Amino acid sequence: MSTIADKIKQIEHEMSITQKNKANEMHLGLLKSRLSKLRRELITPSTVGKGGDSFEGFEVKKSGDVSIGMIGFPSVGKSTLFSELTGAESLAAAYEFTTLTCIPGTFTYKGCKVQLLDLPGIIEGAKDGKGRGRQVIAVARRCNLILLCLDASKPMTHKKVLEHELSGMGIRLNQTKPDIVFAKKEKGGVQLTATVKLSHLDNRLVTGILKEYRINNADVTIRCDATVDQLIDVIEGNRVYMPCIYVLNKIDSITMEELELLAKVPHYVPISSSKKWNLEELKEKIWQYLGMTRIYTKPKGAMPNYDEPMVLPHNNRSIETLCNRIHKTFLAQFAFAKVWGTSVKYPGQQVGKEHILDDEDVVSLIKKK
Repeated sequence: MSTIADKIKQIEHEMSITQKNKANEMHLGLLKSRLSKLRRELITPSTVGKGGDSFEGFEVKKSGDVSIGMIGFPSVGKSTLFSELTGAESLAAAYEFTTLTCIPGTFTYKGCKVQLLDLPGIIEGAKDGKGRGRQVIAVARRCNLILLCLDASKPMTHKKVLEHELSGMGIRLNQTKPDIVFAKKEKGGVQLTATVKLSHLDNRLVTGILKEYRINNADVTIRCDATVDQLIDVIEGNRVYMPCIYVLNKIDSITMEELELLAKVPHYVPISSSKKWNLEELKEKIWQYLGMTRIYTKPKGAMPNYDEPMVLPHNNRSIETLCNRIHKTFLAQFAFAKVWGTSVKYPGQQVGKEHILDDEDVVSLIKKK
């Protein structure tokens, strides 16, 4: 009896031997749909762990304002980097698979408390369960940012392999969710509306892919030049779109000429964890990619508290969010707020709970009398 992994391999093989041309677009699109449905079974928590897989060491309580997962092949220096950033011990040695469980640690940068997770090294085939890879990637899916750790002295093909493994588990690195909306309906077939010219999809292909998911009636609106893969991602609805920084470690082992070539890699930071080179630049890049907002609270008649800012995510930085972070009952007592900073037109402007804050705004929350 074929396992899910066997079926995935069969489809991947068929895709690899199928020529990519206009005549085969439909066939390849349907194969991608079937492959995605099989991968969903690997991503679904109820199926992960069947066959005796153990999750011991992978259940980590979230702490701090944000969570960052460190992903990489064995022996790329993740544990050394983890120890340098957090001050916590994560066993490092000159052999593979030093870290066998998920080890949490924290560090603070610009008032933001960051939880860093040193995950076990993954290997090729991790998305299919090799080396406990599914457990590792499942933890990564819950993070706010991925540090993809690479050995600067090793081939850059390792980067593509890791990206492929993460993609196979539904993680989309440095991508935004495609502007596609589809709504099921009772009858009328599939109606496709595109506000831009589509170079990868047409009505026949969209209809065929939806039928693979047993969706025969739906309205589909596409506002970008979407690919087959992006359409499938939206239909699946379980993709995680996450910022990623490529950490090129061990730059002390390569030449300046090689380092200049590696500088062409987007989203990257070159470091040497053993020599402690460039770690502050890495922290600054982490801060930029997380896009967090620091808010300083000001009690009535007192100076603002600049020592411990409230840290909010960039996409959820309203006064209402700030109130809920202070206490879940605070919003019921809220009357208005006074704000000093770039989000208001003048210092001390009175605003309501819907007001969107900017980084380093000062806020005084006024309760109802």
